[in-house]
Amino acid sequence: MGRFINPFTDFGFKFLFGREVEKELLIDFLNDLLVGEHVITDIQFLNNEQQPEVKTERGLIYDIYCRTNTGEHIIVEMQNREQPYFKDRALFYLSRAITQQAKRGVWNFQLDAVYGVFFMNFVMDKDMPSKIRTDIVLSDRDTGKLFSNKFRQIFIELPNFNKEEDECENDFERWIYILKHMDTLDRMPFKARKAVFEKLEEIADVASMSPEDRERYDNSVKVYRDYLVTMDAAEQKGAQETQLKIARNMKDKGIDNESIAECTDLPLSIIEGL
Repeated sequence: MGRFINPFTDFGFKFLFGREVEKELLIDFLNDLLVGEHVITDIQFLNNEQQPEVKTERGLIYDIYCRTNTGEHIIVEMQNREQPYFKDRALFYLSRAITQQAKRGVWNFQLDAVYGVFFMNFVMDKDMPSKIRTDIVLSDRDTGKLFSNKFRQIFIELPNFNKEEDECENDFERWIYILKHMDTLDRMPFKARKAVFEKLEEIADVASMSPEDRERYDNSVKVYRDYLVTMDAAEQKGAQETQLKIARNMKDKGIDNESIAECTDLPLSIIEGL
């Protein structure tokens, strides 16, 4: 286990960004994410458990749900697992945050803006060009003119970020570098450049956690590692099934077993049994 918290664990992510006592970390990250737009000076954490609109529906639990002093509702999620219909799920999350603003009685439908920030430890669209950040807004298809600023989704695909420490060009990239490598670092980079990273070093140090938090974190790490082992096993099984299919096709074409073994790296005994 590294010196610093693994932010890809459920407990680790919320420990860093989801606590009132350390909210300056989330404020700083959001300002670097939205640099040039406006400055957030404060946030209020909202109830991250959203009740269903009717009793037969399921409720929602967001990782982090907050409201900024400038009025935006922001949902921040860390997603480790590839999921079917992930885009639809993200759309549903934000839609629920919009409908929850409805007021009883006479209401003019004036809404607070809702943002979704989704950290993804996987690539969302493998057939699309590789990029770290995808920013979705409501705009006119032909002119590109913004239609409404009340809805926004920001997807951050961590596997697509490949810069080294000295290649990071701005504070947003420095945040992403740290988050991607945090659990393997023995020192916190960029401290001399920005005070918040010195604060992050203090908060993220596993050795400084209370015994209760350390136990919860260790349990969260175990869940995360079990997930990685399961994914590795599934990938290995899929790769072997692909090689077996190739071997069968080659055998059907009359290619000798030794050549098939050399091409597929499968044991000769397995190929002879196909």
